[in-house]
Amino acid sequence: MSDATPLVPPAFTTFIAFDFGLKRTGVAVGNRLMRTAQPQGSIHAEGNARFDGVAAKLKEWQPDAIVIGVPYHPDGAPHENTARAKKFGRQLQGRFGLLVFEVDERYSTTEAIASGAKDADAMSACIILEQFLRSLE
Repeated sequence: MSDATPLVPPAFTTFIAFDFGLKRTGVAVGNRLMRTAQPQGSIHAEGNARFDGVAAKLKEWQPDAIVIGVPYHPDGAPHENTARAKKFGRQLQGRFGLLVFEVDERYSTTEAIASGAKDADAMSACIILEQFLRSLE
């Protein structure tokens, strides 16, 4: 996906976002109508174990689609976590059958920490999701 406005079906109203991390994955949910998101804590698991937590969140919220943050260097160049986040997105789509939209998440964690968030990963997911929701028509 490019930085252009994503092609999201108008019927999609509820979204869940994940801020992928090797040890913690932040979670947020939001909706298209309000264009706001709320942090939902973090999944503290590594490897395939994180998918149990993801499945529980998907069952709880029943979203229409998933949004993931993809990190880049400040100059826009990819790094090793860029590839990891993209792989995570492909795994989510394959395992759960939901569309996955990518958002450039540069500075989301920095912004979350600066805001004094108790759970910076969940707040980062919230920032990512709100950025995505603002991009929708």
